[in-house]
Amino acid sequence: MTDMVNCGMESTLFPGMDADGDFQGNPVTEMIAAGPPRLRQPDRAQVLLEPVCLDERLPAEHPARLIWEVVRHLDLTAFYTPIAARGSEPGRPATDPQLLVALWLYATVDGVGNGRKLDRLCREHDAYKWLCGGVALNYHTLNDFRVAHEQALDELMTRVVAALTARGVVRVDRITQDGRRVRASAGSSSFHRAPTLQRHLEQTRVYIEELKRQADDEPAEAARQRAARERAAREKRARLEQALALLPELQAAQENPRNSKKQRAKPVRVSSTDPEARKMKMGDGGIRPAYNVQLAADTESRAIVGVEVVNTPADQNQSEPLRRQAEQRTGRKVKEHLVDQGYVGLAAIERAYQAGVAVYAPLPTGKDGQPVTASRWDTVGTTAWRQRMQTAEAQELYKQRAAVSETINAETKCRFGVRAFAVRGLRKVRCVALWMALAYNLMHFAQELLRCEVV
Repeated sequence: MTDMVNCGMESTLFPGMDADGDFQGNPVTEMIAAGPPRLRQPDRAQVLLEPVCLDERLPAEHPARLIWEVVRHLDLTAFYTPIAARGSEPGRPATDPQLLVALWLYATVDGVGNGRKLDRLCREHDAYKWLCGGVALNYHTLNDFRVAHEQALDELMTRVVAALTARGVVRVDRITQDGRRVRASAGSSSFHRAPTLQRHLEQTRVYIEELKRQADDEPAEAARQRAARERAAREKRARLEQALALLPELQAAQENPRNSKKQRAKPVRVSSTDPEARKMKMGDGGIRPAYNVQLAADTESRAIVGVEVVNTPADQNQSEPLRRQAEQRTGRKVKEHLVDQGYVGLAAIERAYQAGVAVYAPLPTGKDGQPVTASRWDTVGTTAWRQRMQTAEAQELYKQRAAVSETINAETKCRFGVRAFAVRGLRKVRCVALWMALAYNLMHFAQELLRCEVV
């Protein structure tokens, strides 16, 4: 080895090594010799004194500002009427409904459909903090407000549509309608027959009595937990009682002679989680608990003019209620109604004809796969419908249904995130659907609404 070093192998095998075995000019060696690195490390215990102005932290063109400005133009009297805290009477002040309306409208546009998530955003996100303006909220207040004002929401929807009609934006001479089945907040395994529901009800009642017998002098935290469990048990008992009360009605509907013998023989089951939800065939072919959300829109402006929620999968009887709703909200007459084949019913088409409404819907196909152009059950109205749908003009006009209704369905599903309901019961689900329709109209027609003094 000594001979190899003496022969000059040092310069080729270990370049930069001196007689002491250290490398000269090596970056790693030099960093070690210079000492440990100087780093900026977080100190989360320090107190920060920083000036914060919520108004300056939100950009001038932010959508939250637009939503707030539109809400300021809305007449929210119906939301203020139930407030009990008034004048100098004792009691805690109520949260301003204007703030809560703005929060839920912006949250809907932002795809937020959960009170707990909205509560967290109000503490962490600049846009929601700007809307709150320092007002502290919790998810109970947010969730309760969202589903507690069905009539007020319906009236607000009417005023918004009427304002757009007065400005000539909405005409409703021609409307389109479609239904979308949205997943309910219930599992398929929650559907039970009467004996199982009765057994669960008895178990829940026993559990509630056991909670009441617990000591009242327990620690505060334990008392709060017991109260929460008791409240949840009472809600479960109410749902089970509702499910049992609905059984006779569903049994009578199933025994309808029009149903097949196999269908009449099926045992009737009701969900213990959401008694008003029904199993429906979804778009992917699966069968799950859902609600049928019906939306009617003006084809010219694409504004939503009618909203309804039903717990029946069939669309056949839903065209007339939405048409009447559109006429009531706008004060105008619907002349043409575009629907898909699921709405086709000879009686409904005849009634529409008698009311002066032309229905545009595909002709049903026969066993040969061809459109049925005549039937022995035809009336004057259904004959006119069949003749109309065989023309090229009608087929071209009918394309507006998909262009409008399917676009609205896609936007509410993908952008608004309405893929499943987090609330239970027809009334609460309809409230969520109204929030969705209001948010859609306000988002698309904000500038028109701002030109109105009060909506």
